[in-house]
Amino acid sequence: MEPLFTAAALRRRELLAAGLASVLPLAAHAQAWPSRPVTLVVPFPPGGSVDLIARLYADPLAKALGTPVVIDNRAGAGGSIASAQVARAKPDGYTLVASSQSSHLANPLTQPNPGYDPIKDFASISQLSRSINVLLVNPAVPAKNFKEFVALVKSRPGELNFCSAGPGSMGQLNVELMKSQLQLDATHVPYRGGGPLVTALISNEVQFGLDNLAPFLPLIQSGKLRALAVAAPARVAALPDIPTFAELGHPVLNTTSWIGIAAPARTPPEIVATLHKAVRSVADQPSMAEALQSRGALPPEVQSPEQFTAMMSERLAVYGDLVRRAGIRGE
Repeated sequence: MEPLFTAAALRRRELLAAGLASVLPLAAHAQAWPSRPVTLVVPFPPGGSVDLIARLYADPLAKALGTPVVIDNRAGAGGSIASAQVARAKPDGYTLVASSQSSHLANPLTQPNPGYDPIKDFASISQLSRSINVLLVNPAVPAKNFKEFVALVKSRPGELNFCSAGPGSMGQLNVELMKSQLQLDATHVPYRGGGPLVTALISNEVQFGLDNLAPFLPLIQSGKLRALAVAAPARVAALPDIPTFAELGHPVLNTTSWIGIAAPARTPPEIVATLHKAVRSVADQPSMAEALQSRGALPPEVQSPEQFTAMMSERLAVYGDLVRRAGIRGE
């Protein structure tokens, strides 16, 4: 038998120890994800459409992933501050952002330095919903339908105020597109997020807006606000008397918005794939489709992460042309 402490035996022990040391980091890296709570950053205040949809997904997504999903509202600069923070976060799958056309389309087009590139700095995972847009007015506005509204705005150029969740936000871009199509003149009044925007409309501080339906639907149903038109593939079941822009002869205005979920760029592909599968498993549930529709939203399109990114790139090109022509600038 070989003595316990010969040079050869010691050498074999050194080689074994070195081998274990090289394997341990790989084992740690291969640790099953997720092993702790996931933070879903909402870059807007509570109460807006992005916040509502993110919270709708949080619990079922947590069940699908097997770990808590914590909503973290970080408002500021129309969603740019929090989006930039997530772009710089460790790409480990534990910090995600609820993306939207405001934070990942409008801001990069209208802000001089939002702090991130919506395509290069993120791994887009999946849509969470498509957001129906609604043209609505305060009940004090003497316009009962879309035709009367257009006539009213044209008769009072620059006098009516419209709201958005911030300079250069999708709320502003939506109205600017409508103004361009219909040759209207109205004054933009920006707010910091969806919650303050809702308050301003109810109080008649501003007279109209064209933004996501979800946060406004209960207020429309209760009579606190009046809907005049929706941007949707068909009339909304909860608002059967309100026509689509396509019905009114304005198909260009009939585009839905989207709300999605994204991770920092360089997040491992296997984590992105796991997240995509989990989101789709939740989105495909009949109860989620019903919950979205009851809140004035539509189920997300079935897209791979690559298709989602391609769609974003196409819309960046389309709205980029509008922003340049109108000279729109964000904060």
